[in-house]
Amino acid sequence: MFAEERQQKILDLIKDQKRVLVKELTDQLSVSIDTVRRDLAVLEERGLIERTHGGAIPAKVRSYSQPPSIRFNEGTEPENAIAKKAAEMIKKEHVVFIGGGSIHYIMVKHLPEDFPFTVITNSLKIADSIKGNENIETIMVPGKIKTSGNITDAFASEYMGMFKIDIAFSTGGGLSANYGLSTNTTEVAVFQRAVEKASRKSICLMSGDKIGKETFVRVLPAEKVGRVITDWEASENELNKLRQKGIAVEVIKS
Repeated sequence: MFAEERQQKILDLIKDQKRVLVKELTDQLSVSIDTVRRDLAVLEERGLIERTHGGAIPAKVRSYSQPPSIRFNEGTEPENAIAKKAAEMIKKEHVVFIGGGSIHYIMVKHLPEDFPFTVITNSLKIADSIKGNENIETIMVPGKIKTSGNITDAFASEYMGMFKIDIAFSTGGGLSANYGLSTNTTEVAVFQRAVEKASRKSICLMSGDKIGKETFVRVLPAEKVGRVITDWEASENELNKLRQKGIAVEVIKS
């Protein structure tokens, strides 16, 4: 079987199964692991797939924010794994920022309940979800409320300058080594920069399908993103590029 035929077979399998493992491909194609890895590298370079730990998934493009009815749900298994890991980093008396992204909403159910800490949020939905927890002091960022229930206007950005935050849990529409952390609107980008400036530590929570993606406006260059938590569906090639930029990458295993 020629390389082109083999690579087409791999594409067909990924399309049908949504995810393939290197070991399975070696058995089905009767070739070595190195040959499969070279084929996957070629397909990823052409933008047809994304390599993951031990396999590959279809290439995904996500450039626009989802509506709240879709964003604020129970979350996928990878998203819950990321959110749970992030929540475990909160310690007693910490002041943390939790924004209004879908990963933040998923994070709420994993928040600690046995010690006091403070949450600053710009999301009405997040604030409403945690207001009944006696151990959490909730501070709502003021400003103009968008239809999503989030607040990111100029007043909100200025307000963030009042605080010194222990950990800001950031996210975005994409994170790539070349472009950095990006989002879909200039207003959100400016607000996120204000949050970063007010924070001692920032941890980027990014689902694997957003690693390597670039959306409309850059929030931070890659060199300024200190740490990212992602999942097992992230492209290994893209993760290595982030590591080369000095980013501490933590991949949650399935």
